[in-house]
Amino acid sequence: MSSQYPPLTCKEVKKILAYLGFVARPQKGKSHEQWVKEHDATLYKVTVDCPTKSPFTQTLIKSMAAQAGMTKKEFYRIFRLIKYPRTAGTDHKIGCSTPDTFYPKKSSW
Repeated sequence: MSSQYPPLTCKEVKKILAYLGFVARPQKGKSHEQWVKEHDATLYKVTVDCPTKSPFTQTLIKSMAAQAGMTKKEFYRIFRLIKYPRTAGTDHKIGCSTPDTFYPKKSSW
């Protein structure tokens, strides 16, 4: 497995989704978790199967990233921003004309 794209755990994927502004829908039974976000009249829905499939394969990570409206590369970039925070004041823009609304900064975890 490439160090550029290490395996992600369920907890790490949930942190990425929360950072991006997704919220978990209430679960019925023990089914897959649904994380949702509305942006510019588009509803994004990401399905997360925890803990059965954790750590996630690259195929599942790519699928979850696509469901979130981004590439796997952008998804991992958010992961690195969370795992290795940069100094305050650094702008974290990723392929969006209004990054602060689509990729909100979180001051604390």
